[in-house]
Amino acid sequence: MPSNRLNIRLLFLLCCTCLMLGGCAGIERVQDRSADLPDAGDSKRELPGTSGSVDESDPSADAESGVVDIDLSSDGGEDLQEEQQPNGAVSERVKEERADAFNPYVLTAHKHNFILPVSYSTGINEEIYRANDVPLREGLQPAEVIFQISLKSQLNEKDLFLKDDSLSLGITLEAWWQLYSSDLSSPFRETNYQPEIFYMVPLLWGPFGGNTAVVLGLEHQSNGQVQGLSRSWNRLYTTLIYERGPLVAYVRPWYRIPEEEKETPDDPEGDDNPDILDFMGHGEMSVSWRDHKNEYAVRLRGNTSTGKGAVTLNWTFPFFAKFRGFVQFFSGYGDSLIDYDHYQQRLGVGVALTNLF
Repeated sequence: MPSNRLNIRLLFLLCCTCLMLGGCAGIERVQDRSADLPDAGDSKRELPGTSGSVDESDPSADAESGVVDIDLSSDGGEDLQEEQQPNGAVSERVKEERADAFNPYVLTAHKHNFILPVSYSTGINEEIYRANDVPLREGLQPAEVIFQISLKSQLNEKDLFLKDDSLSLGITLEAWWQLYSSDLSSPFRETNYQPEIFYMVPLLWGPFGGNTAVVLGLEHQSNGQVQGLSRSWNRLYTTLIYERGPLVAYVRPWYRIPEEEKETPDDPEGDDNPDILDFMGHGEMSVSWRDHKNEYAVRLRGNTSTGKGAVTLNWTFPFFAKFRGFVQFFSGYGDSLIDYDHYQQRLGVGVALTNLF
């Protein structure tokens, strides 16, 4: 029975991948009616003081470097600008990111960047620390600080295989900080690291007047802990993204790369969490939307066989300057890797450093 379920999951992942890539076969047919995004390599500039630097105050310098300024102030220019404006929140973000992809002074956000100075959990996972005789077993507080920093860098300067595609490296760090546990000297209870490489390309398929794209990726996630507290897994994933104006939705199935079983529970080699898919599931889906001031997102993941999973609700709103207020609610398994098989509910309030999408 387990092998049959594995075959079904592999077949499902393969079918999703074929369906998404199928839209790429006819992508050349829409070259004339879709706006071409700027190549990332066009964002490169010589550093000040080098022999190849460009004097931006000199109009002739732009002409020689191949950079041309177009005046869109006339009526015809406004029509052109409107015609070439990508339709959707993701397209707008991708266009802006590609414009600065190789600017040495710009760091590009990947996933959501935020800090929650106050995040309250209904059930901190104390049992795992007791089982491993870790001093954190006593004195953990239900309130802690959570923050996430996520960055990426595009590798290709021009189109790689298809129009407007991109190959990128990403890194995400998420931390759970027991700032209010003064008796424990305010330690970091858990830190998760997630490096990945992923390929993104727009698709021809665009139902209901929207746009679609597919992402293929390989990612590793671990908490860098010692034996007994160590958690990690590697997975291949494919994501189908749909956007239409302020609405963004995606479906992301994944396949966990198998690891060898441990010969003994104390063996440093082998799988630290063989049942992680029972709780983290085989994929996730999300729907996000924004109005003039607010952003909302719902993310679901789970395993239909075990009935385990999680739901995350996010809301951002204007705060000050470029920062936004941020409220997050989590319910389920896998708030962090150390909690992958531990159920809890969490409510956090803080500041979003970047938009939800």
